[in-house]
Amino acid sequence: MKFLDIIQKKKENRILTEEEINYFIKNYVNGKIPDYQVSAFLMAIYFNKLNLDETYYLTRAMIESGNVIDLSEVSGIKVDKHSTGGVGDTVTLILGPLLASVGFIFAKMSGRGLGHTGGTLDKLESIPGFNINIDSENFIKILNKSNIAVIGQSENIVPADKLLYSLRDATATVDNVSLIASSILSKKISLGTDALVLDVKVGNGAFMKDVESAVNLSKLMVSLGKKFGRKTKAMITSMNEPLGDAVGNSLEVIEAINVLKGNGSRHLKEISFKIASKFMIMENMVSSEKEAMSILEEKIRDGSAIEKFKEMVTLQGGDATYIDDTNKFKRSSIIKDIYSKESGYVKSIEAIEIGIASRDLGAGRHKKDDVLDLNAGVYLHKKVGDFVEKGEKIATIYTEKENEVEGVIEKITKAYSFSDKRQDYKLIIEEID
Repeated sequence: MKFLDIIQKKKENRILTEEEINYFIKNYVNGKIPDYQVSAFLMAIYFNKLNLDETYYLTRAMIESGNVIDLSEVSGIKVDKHSTGGVGDTVTLILGPLLASVGFIFAKMSGRGLGHTGGTLDKLESIPGFNINIDSENFIKILNKSNIAVIGQSENIVPADKLLYSLRDATATVDNVSLIASSILSKKISLGTDALVLDVKVGNGAFMKDVESAVNLSKLMVSLGKKFGRKTKAMITSMNEPLGDAVGNSLEVIEAINVLKGNGSRHLKEISFKIASKFMIMENMVSSEKEAMSILEEKIRDGSAIEKFKEMVTLQGGDATYIDDTNKFKRSSIIKDIYSKESGYVKSIEAIEIGIASRDLGAGRHKKDDVLDLNAGVYLHKKVGDFVEKGEKIATIYTEKENEVEGVIEKITKAYSFSDKRQDYKLIIEEID
């Protein structure tokens, strides 16, 4: 078998066999196929696409390129959630404790932020002492003790994806649904959970810009998950404004804590409750969404959810007193309020611009090895549908970068648009079963 023949076959829009795809992944990971040939292959896939079986074979070969985590020693129903990335998306930190409090095992490997989107690991590391570098043995021990752990991805998990993703980024082949789906699902399936819910973001602050593309990706990922024997569902949610009110690492952690204590962003709560209720229905824990919502509300009221968050923090080396008293989180030395230049109802907020503003303040990365200011970011006092008077405070920025303040204030001011009529914001657009 020659890889040149495989490239030629896909260039001619012919269907690849399982053996051909396995040959590609195995030899690419082993260094026997050069990047320039893989670049040509990726472009052939980009234009001629992969069908469901080809995508399944690719995903499985990527999984088999490294280690998988065996969670059979963990008793209970293991669940996982994935978001395609957005701004102010702190759902994992709310959803995980909620699910753990009702008896699920929330086992998650998360990533770091890059560009305008935030990373769960960075957020958790704003809690002093929190350790995301947990090996498989201790991961299992923590899960058995508290039902919840969030860790970083091991270097030995899906090495093929790391190689392919960097090359896709360099060859403008990132936005192909099969390549996206195989990248996401290979990492999710490598973690031996029983059920998965995918939160596919769409809008100006998301990777997917239109609903049709988001639906296509969601349907493909749900089909793939089921082919791997996982109970899988997807939700398409709007990212036409930041999801939460806070954008920035410690700011988002504080907001997640507030939601778990019964306050905080209603949008974060809405999506977290919706995903949690889907798991509860999928696993026959309840018969209706209404019943699930009632149980989840009680877990907030009686403190069970926030206690699970504290358990996770403690078991992963973090200082849980920061959960009890969020005033312990360090505040930036430069704090500036931003005021509206006009009156009206907030019509839209360019989420990507808020994400970029937060990054420029020090909360995000321009490149992978950038060191973050975990206290930097943006807090939005007004969201879509709120009425604003001219001169009223719409946002506050936190930073140590004095030279960025003026530009960021201008960027955030321009990110807001107004209308003389109130418009509702539809957060959950569609559900894919």
